[in-house]
Amino acid sequence: MRKTVFLTGATGNMGWAGFQELYARKERFDIRILARDSRKNRSKLAPYLSDPAVTVVWGDLTRYEDVLEGVNGSDYVLHVGGMVSPAADYYPEKTLKVNVSAAENVVRAVLAQPHKDDMRVVYIGSVAQYGDRNPPHHWGDADEPQTPAEFDMYALSKIRSEEIFASAGLRRWVSLRQSGILYPGILSVVNPTAFHVPMGGVLEWATIEDSGRLLAQVCEDWVPDSFWNKAYNISSGEQYRMTNYEFMNRMLGALGLPSPEKVFEPQWFALKNFHGMWYLDSDKLDEILHFRSYVPVDEYFASMKSRLPWFYSLAFLAPAWAVKMFMKPFAFEKGMGTQWWVENDPEKFEAYYGSREAYDAIRSWDDIRPAPLAKTVERK
Repeated sequence: MRKTVFLTGATGNMGWAGFQELYARKERFDIRILARDSRKNRSKLAPYLSDPAVTVVWGDLTRYEDVLEGVNGSDYVLHVGGMVSPAADYYPEKTLKVNVSAAENVVRAVLAQPHKDDMRVVYIGSVAQYGDRNPPHHWGDADEPQTPAEFDMYALSKIRSEEIFASAGLRRWVSLRQSGILYPGILSVVNPTAFHVPMGGVLEWATIEDSGRLLAQVCEDWVPDSFWNKAYNISSGEQYRMTNYEFMNRMLGALGLPSPEKVFEPQWFALKNFHGMWYLDSDKLDEILHFRSYVPVDEYFASMKSRLPWFYSLAFLAPAWAVKMFMKPFAFEKGMGTQWWVENDPEKFEAYYGSREAYDAIRSWDDIRPAPLAKTVERK
């Protein structure tokens, strides 16, 4: 029997990967998506508009009528959409309003359905909900307290949104908390938030392919009832556990660029107040939904580079000094740059560095380069 899946955020990174996975299974699924009516989205979705398996609701998550049109008659609701970084960093108050109102609209629309008790509702949360988890407190699971980092309105919006789903009385709901997503475009993303990330912090990444497959797998009939009404952490597994320093090395290396020590000043990087965690329950979700492809991490970084436009293959020609000159303005950007905070925003400076003494103590990369961490831990 065919099922109808309503997907929000389908033109974003994770949502698009999920849409592609669902589309590959269109013999079993009718796919209904909500997308903002823009030239970019119409161009992206144009190849699918004539397919009877795909219905596009042109609208906005903050408009209940648009969300209701998408939810009506659906068997599955995958709520992936909302504001994310970097837009969320530049417009924090708007992010809180948009993400929370979107969650309210989705839940309200589900509760309005006569078959609501037969529906499955999936909310995509975030690792940001756990807040600052720098070593030695970098291990945790889905039961960890949710304490967002200071000034992180995105994390607060995700916590509040998850609470809306969890407290609504839905018969079958789940929160899948997404980590950092690896996708080819991440190699070309440059903005001041790169320096908000402490080099000693950690993250357990998820590939875009695994993330998309997850969204399709959760819609299959074989998913057990015991799966629902819980929260899980998304990741691509143990080998995708990296310190932020390791990640930066891999990212620069994939582009053929020099090491972080040669292209960044150590003081540009914050010392704390950024989310990230390695998961004690890392494999729990995959044991149920079988979504991981287990591509070796170094092979995956190489594949990301191969999928970028050809001119990125010339990045290795850039000398270290030129890369540093290119990156420096982002560290000093008004309002968002860590170095702008030093003299202009004492509250953020203290939140991300701790104190002037701690900042002044950063004299070389030896002061922020983390020691290797064990990637596994024995649970007691």
